[in-house]
Amino acid sequence: MSYILCMNTLSHLESQVLQLPEDQRVSLVNRILQSAEPSQSSDVETAWHNEIVRRIKNLDSGVTQRISASEVFDDLEKQFS
Repeated sequence: MSYILCMNTLSHLESQVLQLPEDQRVSLVNRILQSAEPSQSSDVETAWHNEIVRRIKNLDSGVTQRISASEVFDDLEKQFS
């Protein structure tokens, strides 16, 4: 497939995807990203699941405090400026 044909196809696909409702676009992006990730062993998936559950419990119990994304990025900006 030529580069120009490929770019035309991608542009057409993008315009179609952008017409989808937001929830369908998010679902599609998630599926595409999952297909691009290397397959993980069940041990890794189990470890991530356990970590997510632990973090949610810590948030719910007040052990961990939420920090807004803007605050995190502000702090990073200060550290690296």
